[in-house]
Parts: sequence; structure tokens; C-alpha cells
Amino acid sequence: MAEILLFHHVQGRTAGFVDFAEQLRKAGHTVHAPDLFDGQTFATLEEGMAHARQVGFGALLERGERSADALPADLVYAGFSLGVMPAQKLAQTRPGARGALFFEACLPPSEFGTAWPEDLPVQIHGMDADPSFAGEGDLDAARELLASAKRGELFLYPGDRHLFADSSLASYDADAAALLTRRTLEFLATIG
Repeated sequence: MAEILLFHHVQGRTAGFVDFAEQLRKAGHTVHAPDLFDGQTFATLEEGMAHARQVGFGALLERGERSADALPADLVYAGFSLGVMPAQKLAQTRPGARGALFFEACLPPSEFGTAWPEDLPVQIHGMDADPSFAGEGDLDAARELLASAKRGELFLYPGDRHLFADSSLASYDADAAALLTRRTLEFLATIG
């Protein structure tokens, strides 16, 4: 079984995020899901982004990095949207990573000053018409990252929703979320 460091999205540790973490635990995985927002959740993406800007993206990235300090090196790093930022940085730069799961976001590997570790398995998930994922460069970054990964997969789901896998949000898409969860569990089984 895998040990996972899972980061929440910009609306915080919502009930749907916690439920996703619990699904991974029920499958036998160990999941650490730190709260980068100190208990705050937000009803909309806009409110969450305003909070993230106020705290500062650099400060949130540092919080994410510190959450790994007391954990073993051989983790799978995972994140939803904003949570991909610390997950990707740790996967790319912290020695010993076993895998990476990026949901609804991806950054160019150059963002963290190093190339993607070519032997590090990665899955990237997003909706093909999501204005944030497909329209703001994340999809291009995902393709760039996968070009240097020996074991990488990109899964595009039909639709235009952001945070479609969070069952507590209006953007939830049950069919796409179920497929994302199944693919995630299959990925974890191959590296666990």
C-alpha cells in the first residue's frame, strides 16, 4: 500500500476533499491531508482565491513543503488544483518520491528549477474544457511534463467543470469523479 501526502484545493479541506481522502484510506492506503488554510473553507473559488492571495502563494507553498518534513521520503504526492503546487514541487525536488497525482492543475516542470524525474510515475487529471485547467496553460504544462516522464498518463474528462471530483461542491460530476477515483486507485496499486 502507498503512503500519500494529499493537498486540498483553493476552497479548503471541504467535506468532499475529506471524503476522497477517506476513500483512499478505505482502499488500504495511508493518507496525510494537511490543512494549508488553518481550518477555513470557502463557498466559492473566488473567495478561496482571495484568501490564497491574502496569505500568499509562496507562504502556502512553504506550508505544504513543511508538512512533509516529519514524513518518510517514499511518498506519493497528490493535490487538487491549488494543492498541485506543493505536491508537484515535492515530487520533483524531494528525493525518494514514489509517484505523483495531479488533479485539475499542472505547472511547467521548470517552475521548480529542475526537470521532471523521468522515472517518477505520474497521473494528471482534468476536464477538457475546464477554463482553469484547459484554458490557463495547465493542460500545456501537463503535456510538457509527460514528454519527459517514462511513466506518465494524462486523463481528460469531457466537461468544463473545475473541482469536479469534490462531492461537496456544485461543480461535482459523479461519473467523472468515479472514473478519476478508479484510475487513482489503479495507479496506487501499481506503485504500492
